[in-house]
Formats: sequence, C-alpha cells, structure tokens
Amino acid sequence: MFKKIAITVSLGALSLTGCSAASTVGTAGTAGPATAGAPTSPSSAAPASTPASSAAPTPSTTGTAPATSPTPAHAGPLVPPTPFPAASVAGTPTTAAPVAPPAPAAPAGDGVQAAATLGWGSVLAGDEFSYSGAPDVTKWSAFDGPGHAGKGVRSSQAWSVANGVATVRGDAAGTTGGMSAKFGQQKYGRWETRMKTNARDAGYHPMLLLWPNNNTSPNCAEVDFAEGTSDTAAMNFYLHYECSGGDVQTTGATPIDTTQWHNYAVEWTPAGITGYIDGVKTFTDSVPAHQPTVGMHQTMQLDWFPNGTGTTPAQMDVDWVRVYQ
Repeated sequence: MFKKIAITVSLGALSLTGCSAASTVGTAGTAGPATAGAPTSPSSAAPASTPASSAAPTPSTTGTAPATSPTPAHAGPLVPPTPFPAASVAGTPTTAAPVAPPAPAAPAGDGVQAAATLGWGSVLAGDEFSYSGAPDVTKWSAFDGPGHAGKGVRSSQAWSVANGVATVRGDAAGTTGGMSAKFGQQKYGRWETRMKTNARDAGYHPMLLLWPNNNTSPNCAEVDFAEGTSDTAAMNFYLHYECSGGDVQTTGATPIDTTQWHNYAVEWTPAGITGYIDGVKTFTDSVPAHQPTVGMHQTMQLDWFPNGTGTTPAQMDVDWVRVYQ
C-alpha cells in the first residue's frame, strides 16, 4: 500500500512540499481567488507519482520545490467571507444525478486507526452509515449547485448509503457530490475517516477536509487531510493558512493505493496539526501562524477537474466518520 513519501514544493503555484513525521514544515505557493460554495479542492496537477505498495506509510521528508508552474497545482484557500451560495443547500439538483449502482459492502474490521494507536478515547460524534437511502439529514448537509470552480454540478442525489457504506459517484459529465457534517463543529479535536476510491479517473479528486464553521476564517483556514489529485497513486495533506501571498499552505504527499480501505486522520491541538494514514504520522505543522483560529467541521467531496479529454465515472466510498475530543 505504501512506499517512500514523495514531497514537492512549488513557489508561485499552489503545490508545496509536505511536512515530515519529524515535524518539518514546508513552504507554499501563491493562491488563487476563493471559490464560493462548498470548500474548494486542488486542480488536476499533482506531485510526482510513486507506485503504491503493500508496505506501511513512510513519514514524509521535507524538500524545497523547483521553480513555479504557470498552472497552479492546487486551488488556493478560500478568501473570507466565503459562505456557501444558496444553491449549495440540499434541494433539487440542477441536472440528473449519476446512476447509482449498488453500494459496496462495508469491510470486515476497522483497520489500523490513529484513534486506537494513540488512545484518543471515546467517539464524540460521527456516522457509521448503518442505514440505507440518502445520508442522514440530521448529520449531513449535501451540496446542490455548481461544481468546483463552477465546473460540473454537485448533486445531493450523487450520494447513497447502503450495506454500511456511504458512496458518492461522479459521472462522465461532471455531476458529482459533496456534503458537510453538522456534527463535530469544534475548535481543536481529532477526526478519522475510513475511505477508498475506485480505480478513478484522474479528473476526479476525492477529498476529506476540515472547513471553518460559519464558512469564514480570518486566515482562510482549510485542512485537507486526505486529498487526491491527478496523481492517482498518492494521497495529499494540505494545510491552508493564508488568503493570498507567497506562502499560503504547507503540504505532504504519501504514495498509497487509494482503491484499498485506509483510515485517514487529523489531530488538531494548540500545539499544531498532524495527519495520519492507518495510524502512521505522515504530516505535521506546528508553526503558530499556520493554525486555524476558528472552529472547524468535516466535509467530504468528490470534485471534478476536467482537462479537456473524456472523463470516466468515478466513486468514493466511506465506511465511517468519527470525531474525538
């Protein structure tokens, strides 16, 4: 599943070097303007690919990126205030949602978890998806409206729950989905989510992230603790901490087989932010100025980044979402 972690930094673009398990912090590139609506995600450019293996993840090492690219490799943080548009409230989708084949069965067991390895204690909130139909409206707000950067459509009907798994599907035309948690809206805490994708098209990017409560943050905080890019053989961690300028985020990349179940976690304390995959530390940033200053909550998205060629339908499956103190 894992190999040596690839780390890149790009100045002037938005792909950056990741931080290592040795708590080294990378630097960032310039940011683009905010995109209204549900949290944005990176563009289709990505760190160099390293084939996934069955080994446990190796903590990332720090590096400095070469010169910038004219095309950002990652969409910049959102500039506050950034409320979701009215179209992002669950309702009738603007186009037909992807056809929903049967959801896969939940895997046996929970795998290696950061929560268990690090002793995070009892679950405070979350969703085990032990029901069928649409996502629980008391726990989730599904997005309906324009897709990322205005491309495609986010439809609440792209989501379904069955066999203990929540599934979001994106079709060939860019109709896909995302949703925001109504639970676990807190300053500091720990989040862990068990997720996998299909052998997805490079134009579909799976995302697990923390987003500011009330959709505003003075420093455009956004914690993308599992974010796929066009490099389908890796998962990335992006910490946004500035709205604009030369240094806007730090990042780390972990080569991994995303088609297998993995547990992605983030720990946010006054000392800093740390990311984990299957209980192994893969990212950390303890710089005080880089930390969010407002409460956050989780969202899950499968965002579409068309590149001018045909898109193959893709999907992201989530076994459970758990929040800890």
